[in-house]
Parts: sequence; C-alpha cells; structure tokens
Amino acid sequence: MVQPQPAQNLVLIGHGMVGHRLLEALAERGALDAPGTSGAPRWRVTVIAEEDIPAYDRVHLSSAFTGATQQQLSLCDAEFIDRYGIDLRLGDPAEAIDPAGRTVTTTSGAVVPYDALVLATGSYPFVPPIPGADATGCFTYRTLYDVEQLTRYAGEGARRGVVIGGGLLGLEAAGALRTLGLTTHVVEFAPRLMPLQVDDGGAAALRATIESMGVTVHTGVGAHEVELDEAGRVRELRLSDGRRIETDVVVFSAGVRPRDRLARECGLAVGDRGGVAVDAYCRTTDPYVYAVGECAQTVDGRVYGLVAPGYQMAETVAERLTGGSGPTFTGADTSTRLKLMGADVASFGDPFAASDTGAVEVLFSDAREGVYKKLLLGPDGRLLGGILVGDAGAYGSLKPHTGRQLPGPAEVFVAPSGGEAPGADALPDEAVVCSCHNVTKAQVRDAVAEHGLTDVAGVKRCTKAGTGCGGCVGSLQAVLDVELASSGVTKPRGLCEHFALSRAEIYAVVKAQHIVSFAELIERHGLGGDGCAVCKPVVGNVLATLAPELGIGHVLDGEQATLQDSNDLFLANLQKDGTYSVVPRVPGGEVTPEQVIAVGEVARDYGLYTKITGAQRIGLFGARADQLPDIWRRLGAAGFESGQAYGKSLRAVKSCVGARFCRFGQGDSIRLAIDLELRYRGLRTPHKFKGGVSGCLRECAEARGKDIGVIATAGGWNLYVCGNGGARPRHADLLASDLSTAELFRTVDRFLMYYVRTAERLERTAAWIERIDGGLGHLKDVLLEDSLGICAELEAQMERHVAAYRDEWGAVLADPAALDRFGHVDFGAHDALEPGRGRPARLPDGGEAALFKSRTGEVYAVSNRDPFSGADVIAGGIMGSRDGVPVVASPLHKQEFDLRTGQCLDDPDVSLPVLDLADLPATRF
Repeated sequence: MVQPQPAQNLVLIGHGMVGHRLLEALAERGALDAPGTSGAPRWRVTVIAEEDIPAYDRVHLSSAFTGATQQQLSLCDAEFIDRYGIDLRLGDPAEAIDPAGRTVTTTSGAVVPYDALVLATGSYPFVPPIPGADATGCFTYRTLYDVEQLTRYAGEGARRGVVIGGGLLGLEAAGALRTLGLTTHVVEFAPRLMPLQVDDGGAAALRATIESMGVTVHTGVGAHEVELDEAGRVRELRLSDGRRIETDVVVFSAGVRPRDRLARECGLAVGDRGGVAVDAYCRTTDPYVYAVGECAQTVDGRVYGLVAPGYQMAETVAERLTGGSGPTFTGADTSTRLKLMGADVASFGDPFAASDTGAVEVLFSDAREGVYKKLLLGPDGRLLGGILVGDAGAYGSLKPHTGRQLPGPAEVFVAPSGGEAPGADALPDEAVVCSCHNVTKAQVRDAVAEHGLTDVAGVKRCTKAGTGCGGCVGSLQAVLDVELASSGVTKPRGLCEHFALSRAEIYAVVKAQHIVSFAELIERHGLGGDGCAVCKPVVGNVLATLAPELGIGHVLDGEQATLQDSNDLFLANLQKDGTYSVVPRVPGGEVTPEQVIAVGEVARDYGLYTKITGAQRIGLFGARADQLPDIWRRLGAAGFESGQAYGKSLRAVKSCVGARFCRFGQGDSIRLAIDLELRYRGLRTPHKFKGGVSGCLRECAEARGKDIGVIATAGGWNLYVCGNGGARPRHADLLASDLSTAELFRTVDRFLMYYVRTAERLERTAAWIERIDGGLGHLKDVLLEDSLGICAELEAQMERHVAAYRDEWGAVLADPAALDRFGHVDFGAHDALEPGRGRPARLPDGGEAALFKSRTGEVYAVSNRDPFSGADVIAGGIMGSRDGVPVVASPLHKQEFDLRTGQCLDDPDVSLPVLDLADLPATRF
C-alpha cells in the first residue's frame, strides 16, 4: 500500500486568473491535500488575496459594464475551495516576506509559514505623473472595484470621458465609457493606436472603425494636466500640444507595471525595468519562491502582460511542485485575436521585420470597410507574421503556419477574391484548433482514431475542444471530415441519431406527404427518441418554409415553438451575455426621420447599445427577453417590422443611392433593393442569405459579395448569385445579364426556391453551388432553361409565400399565449409548461431555475445559468434526447446537459446544479 506523503505548506500570494490556474493545475495532478490523494507530493494551500472576492475573469472585465455580475465572471466556486481544503484569505494582502524564516506576514498581522511560496501578484496601472491625476473623476481600469466606482461616478451626471492610452486596455476602457453613454476621446502618445500589435496601415483601419463609432482619437500627443473645477472635480484635460478637451472623467490606461514590491523588499532579484527575475522553472533567486504571471520577468528578459503566458508559467510551477519533468518556460507566443469596440483585430508572429532583411509584404486593404490584412514573408517564402484588422477570420488558418511555408498562395488568405483557402488537411499537426483548451490538430486526430469518433460531439467529449467559446467547431468538423475520408470511414448518413434523412430529404418528404408536425415526422420517418438541437430547428425551418401550402400557422404556434432555438423562440438574436439584439427591418436602408427618433427613444429608455450595421440597418443590443414585447410595441407603432436578424432567412438587401442621386447611376438601386427585400422577407431558408443592389459597375453596395447581387447596366440588371463576404469570401457568379425588372424577380424566385429545396442544413449559397454537380452551369440549365421542368412550380411556391407573409413580431404581440413565453413561470404551475420546452423561474436568492417538461409529463428543474458563459439562458435551450437520455442544449454553444443529473455530456468536468422540485417555492418571486 502506498503511504501518502505528508502535506507541505504552499502559500500563494494573489488570487487572480494565473494564481487560480496554478491551483487548478495542482488539483489536476492530484497534488492538493484532499481526501483520497496519495503518491505525488501533496500541498496544503493558503491563498493570500488583496481583493475581497475570489478570482474572476479580467479578460472580459468590460462585460461588467453591460450587466455581467461578479458571479458570472467568477473563475472559482466555493465547492472547489472546500473540496481541496484551500485556506482562502480574502481582503488581507501580504505585507512582508521573511525568506529566512519562510513566512509571510499579512496586513492584519497574521504570520503564515511556507515550504514553497508562489508570487502571483500581477501588475498595477501606470498613472503618468501629471498635475491633477489623483482628482475626483480620475480612474484606472483594472479591477471589478474600478468598474463599480467608474459606473457609479458616470451615473451621477458625467457626460464626457477621456481615456489616456490607445493600447489594448485603453480601447477596452474607451468601449466601457461608450457603454456608459459618455462622449469619448482616446489620447495615445505613440503615432498610432495599438503600437505594439499593429503597423501604420492596421492602425489606420482600426482608427477609422473606432472613429465611425463616434470616438475621437488623438495620436502623437500626451496628457499634460488634468484641470479641475471649483469643487476639485475633473473639468478638462490639457494635452502636451496645448489643446484642451472638456471632460468629466479621465481613465488612465497607459500600461501596467509589475507588482514586485514584496520581492524587492525581501531581497529577491528584480529586472532593470521591474518584474521578479525567474529562471526557466519560474523560480526566483530564492529556491523556495516562485513567481508567475505579470509580476515575473522571465529568462528572455520580458514581462508578459497576457493571460496565456501566465497560464503556461502556472503549468511549469505545478510540474515543479509535483516533481514532474514537464516543459520549462523560456518565452511565449504573444499572438492575439480580440474584438475591440466591435473591430476584429489579430496579430501573430513578427509582423514588423525590417525590409532590409528581404522580407516581403502581402497586403489587402479596403478603407471603405475598415479591413486591413498584411502577411510578412521571409526571403525563402516562410510566413514570418501578420496583422489582420476588420476581418480576422483567417487567423486560425495562418497562425499555425508561422515559421513555415504557407500551403498555398499568400493572396488566398487575405484577398476576398483570392480563391479557396487550403482546408484542414493543410494544417500541421501541432496547429492549435481550440485555443480555449489548447487542443491541437494531432490531439483531435488521435482521438478520432483511438475512439472511432464520427461526429463533433464525440470530439468534444474526448478532447474538450469546442466546449469553451465554441468558435472552433467549424475547424473541428473540417479536421474530422479529413480524418474520416482518409481512413475510408463513411460519415453517418442523416442529420443526427434521430433521422437517417438529410435536410433536403426531410424537405422532400414533408412536402410530398403534407406532414404538418415534428411529432408526425419522427413517428413516420424517425429513428426514435425526442429529437435534438440539430434536427428540431431543421424541421421547424422546413415547416415554416412550407407553411403556406401545408396550412401551418406562425412559427411559435403550438408544437412549432418547441422546435425553435432561442433566437427564433424569442424572435431576437441571443448575445453572449444572455441579452438579445433588436434589429428592425429597414428596406434598402431607407428610413424616415420619425423612425430614427423612435429608435433613439427606445434605445435611450431601455439603455441599449446602438449600432448602424453593415447591412444598412440599426441594431439595438442588450435587451432582456421580458423587455422585447414592449420594445416591439413601440417600434411597431413607428412603422417598423421584424428584420429577422435572428432567423435563417433574408437579412437585408443593401443598396447604393443609384440613379436617384448618383451621377454615375444607371438604375434605381434604392427602389429595387426595397422591392427585393419586401418580396423575400420572412422566407425561411437553410441558412441566412443577403442581397445587394448597385446602381452601376462601381459596386458601392458590394453586390458581388452577397447571396443575391444585382448590378444595373445600360441594358437592365445583371444578376449574380452565391457570393459570400464571410470568413471564407467568395465572389458571386453571373447568372444572367441585362434582365428586365420582371425577368429579374422571376429568376430570383426560381433561384431561392431551388436553393430551399436542395441545400443541406446550415449550408450557405456559396457552399451550396460548390457542392452541387455542375455548379453554375447546372443552375443556368435548371433556372434559365427549365431543364427539370420545375420553374413554374418554383414561381408558384414563391407567390404563395409572398401572399401569406405576416410580420412575425406583429403576430406575437396579438397572441397572449405567445407573449407569455417572454416572462418567468411560477414553480407550481407545471401545467403552464409546454412539453419539450423550458421556462425560467426565479429563485428566492435572486438566481433562476430552468424548468422543463417532457412529452410524457416528467418535469425537470436545473439551474438556468450556463456554466460556460455565466449567462442565464438554459431555459431557452432545446430539449431533446441523446442516446435515450433527456437533455437540454445550451442555446449559446450547444453543449448538452443531462436533465436528470445536470452532467454536461460534452465535458464531464462541468455540470448544472439540479434542483429538487419538492424544495422549490410554489409562487413567483
């Protein structure tokens, strides 16, 4: 029998993201002093923390301005602390270290002994030494306390704000000020924004995007003095060039400095520019003391201000403390991808190599759209680095190739018309396909081979890839497809475990047999079970498309509501924090002054973030589900209808001003765009589709990047189809030339209905045309020559859709039963639950439960909080079954949870709390 080693005392100073990652790494290695551990060195841990709350997610600190709570941002629950017997001392910071006696003394006077000590004290904001920097109205932006103080002060009448610093943190802070409703300025001493990450071209594109949001940017100038009013509060900021900016708030976000005071005072070596000096094991000059994260200067002489290198240091120390021989830390990749105030920004490798090294730049720049892409290639063609601003979709494909030859022409990765980018088979095995859990392509391949996986759900279970933010699911599917093809494995036919039919086959069966419900379809053609988050929305979409000829009502009538994902259930687009967006239809971008005023009043009264979208519409963000009906009553009264930004349907038809105003215009693009949008609004399709109409070949509406693109000519209209402006851009193909308006509509009718009939689940037109045999030639034969003899039928089907159109929100507002779904339900009112659909209910402690009723009457109660995102959204997920188990799929990233046990079936380390119905109150709170 192996005798457990006696536990030693580990003291961790600092409980931030990196410090908590160290605790998790030790727990994963079985090294914490908890029941059942043996063999490996064990540690009894004391955590000394300055803040009075446990570790939380600082990367997403700005979400606190849009309603994210401390609990939602928390990285540490009480169960973890209790399970491993961690002595967590909050709000009592370390005051001194005694290396000789191996003790730490806290501010309260407590003396804590250690056998090993880890410094994870992080950094502090740099505040330039200018007059007035400590006045009322001056803030830093680093902690939840900072957010609370800034929010409170801004709410006391502040109208204007200035951020000192135009780097990552500065632009985050600027976004926060805009969220608080302040007129915002950014002051950056360097000649460009984000000087450490992007070059002049990238900074120019970023600046244009940020300024388009109403933020004023000042570069190449510093802050000289904060001037105060008679009450000692901020009045204005004087710049180094003499200019003045009237302001009520100043936020200093001009960089950070390592918090190394404790190390300095106890005699540990520090770097010339700060930071506790550590070796490759993250060990300081005292062999019993380690340092990780932003307080440490590593062997390459750097202090890393990113979370990912800090996590790597935590792993290194965990290995050292448990006697392992894991990797040392000698440096880290500082590649980053993030969204700053809506601008997609990424940089990787070394994008700043001097021209005299023989490096060659490959550039794409579109000033109209704020897009800038630059790849830097070495003399031998190897990819040295790159910068992507405005469209960073290629980041995942490019970053793994840094230091290598690209698998195709560099232009393919940056230019919209560059062609098809190499697929998953071109990625090296060491390419990280899931950055949340650091899962490589090789690990995915090994899991597929070892466990015989045939679907992404299996990949998630075995590797955790795709269970974080969910952004890599497409890459996982691509790697899986390549592996299955190379091994000769045939992918399972059909949508999911409940149907052996494809989406196109389900459409054909429903149409031919006049099936009017999911229950009827699964009984007659299913494989058993209750459906899932894959097949239910597909069937709901097909039924909605065929509703006019099947006699089916609104998408939320009866059983239809149980098929809809949260977007269609609430007729609004779910955002990452659990709130929803509101996007009214603005055909052709044409809007009246009265309507603009109405939108502004709604945004003001409900505190919504407002953005002019790229599709010439107005988006309102941050609405709660229970607010949506009242918001739409007001918008409907102003003449708006649903823009269906939530649906697999037409989003918008963009237009230029055309012949109505432009001296080059050859056709009335505004009128045509409006007519197209009003004809095809509400049509449910396999995936969303977009349109564009340009009044001439100058193409100001970018019609050839749309699913349906129309360009005016001297002889009529040219029709382009199957374009896509997304992460894998594709120029549309010319289907027909010089069409009259009547011919144009007839051809588009045929095109859309043929797409609806034959496309697969979530297949955009760009992918559809590349999959179907014959491609464009086939479409011309079918749609123009009527080679299949179906054109009259396609046109008649579109006419039925147009005649049956009804605004979806208008119908909901007239239906009390549909409106009831937007509120909470009483715990005791189980009869109010619809079989197969969840409803939220409030708990006495302020939390929420999600209640579900199965088709056979069983009622389940779990927490409404999605454990991956912290948003209260589980009740909006689709209820179904997986391998016979009742499950609900989170509406955010589709992880499935067993409703009986709360266990996540995609990540065994995560679960939902299960609530006992007998203990829940019977009334609403």
